[in-house]
Amino acid sequence: MYAKTMNIFFGLVALLLWTACVQAGPNIQTWSQANGARVYFVPTAGLPLVDIRVVFDAGSARDGAQFGLATLTAGLLDTGAGAWDADAIAQRLEGVGARLGTGASRDSAFVSLRSLTSPKLLEPALETMKAILAKPTFSAADFEREKKNLLVGLKQREESPADLAAITFFQNLYGEHPYAHPKEGTIATVEKLTREDLQKFYQQYYVAKNALVVIVGELDKPQAEAIAASLLAALPEGVAAAPLPDVAQPAAASTTRKFFPSAQTHVYSGVPGIKIGDPDYFPLYVGNHILGGSGLVSKISEEVREKRGLSYSATSYFYPFRVQGPFLMGLQTKNNTADEAVSVMQKTLRDFIQQGPTAQELEASKKNITGGFAMRLDSNQKLVDQVASIAFYGLPLDYLDTFIGKVGAVTAAEIQSAFKARIDPDKLQTVMVGAGANSEK
Repeated sequence: MYAKTMNIFFGLVALLLWTACVQAGPNIQTWSQANGARVYFVPTAGLPLVDIRVVFDAGSARDGAQFGLATLTAGLLDTGAGAWDADAIAQRLEGVGARLGTGASRDSAFVSLRSLTSPKLLEPALETMKAILAKPTFSAADFEREKKNLLVGLKQREESPADLAAITFFQNLYGEHPYAHPKEGTIATVEKLTREDLQKFYQQYYVAKNALVVIVGELDKPQAEAIAASLLAALPEGVAAAPLPDVAQPAAASTTRKFFPSAQTHVYSGVPGIKIGDPDYFPLYVGNHILGGSGLVSKISEEVREKRGLSYSATSYFYPFRVQGPFLMGLQTKNNTADEAVSVMQKTLRDFIQQGPTAQELEASKKNITGGFAMRLDSNQKLVDQVASIAFYGLPLDYLDTFIGKVGAVTAAEIQSAFKARIDPDKLQTVMVGAGANSEK
């Protein structure tokens, strides 16, 4: 009952807590610890709530040839730590109304905690988080269970043409680069993973010099300093992960067709795009909002969906990573219209690169982006996400304060120039999976 009450409390206060922060911009304070970890702290006032995230450069790009290793390691962290098994951990957190989570992406892995700041509630929660960070047990039983669950998910994934198209797209786009494989791994690689593999991965990457701590909540700086120091005190100093290699652009366009007995054909088409912090980010971001990132009112949707009825939705995205993430366009269409839909989508991209946006399109895009910006910061969790990205990717501390101004300053000429420099439609890597993707075409 107490935990349920706290959950309701968290939900009710989130919007109120960050209304002031959205208006004023978060006050991000940062410092380094003697062990090499970096700390980012945003103090808030008025509500006794704190969110903490410890981020490691330990995403699936660090898997090596053992695809799925980072995901499985992160997933096992909270199944047992120190003297506590998963049930004991859950009971400890529920008893003080705290929430804990773990996860991994291509670039990073994390452990997060949300708690009230009353010492009698926060201290047990921090003690639990500290054990999970420094003393995960990776028990044989937990490992076998989580590995089995992951394999079940991977087998189910084989029944999804959309998932198969995405996996093939990344493989074609990235080749031998660490971004090429799905972060969950493959059945063949996960089956070979051992408990010892996870322990070795944890020992290499879950170290202080490979970590950063983000704290957002009603605390003062001395409290934040004490929390950060305590959480990482038992971790070895270690070494930071090596830089990832840059991504090579494809030499020429390619189209991969894979038959799948589905009602629709799923399509992805794109090239390596930009990394986070790229100087062309804002022109590309605003431009893509016009091209395919704004839903049904975007140019791709207008051409593919509204004018021709070839797809219910057609979109485009930039996904910046630590190094070049993908620019991709995607749609689902009837099997007998797959080739036509791809042709229209790619022509729309070519036309946009050559012509750029109109003044009206640019103005509407800016208003839409800036009008919805507050929604990115309207909860504790969203602000922690933003600050963690700023910290992990080394963005300026005033990134959130200057975001709206930088969007507003983008010109049509800058958009056209950035797209011409970064997106070569003659090198698009296209993947089609479905009954309309006959490999004999």
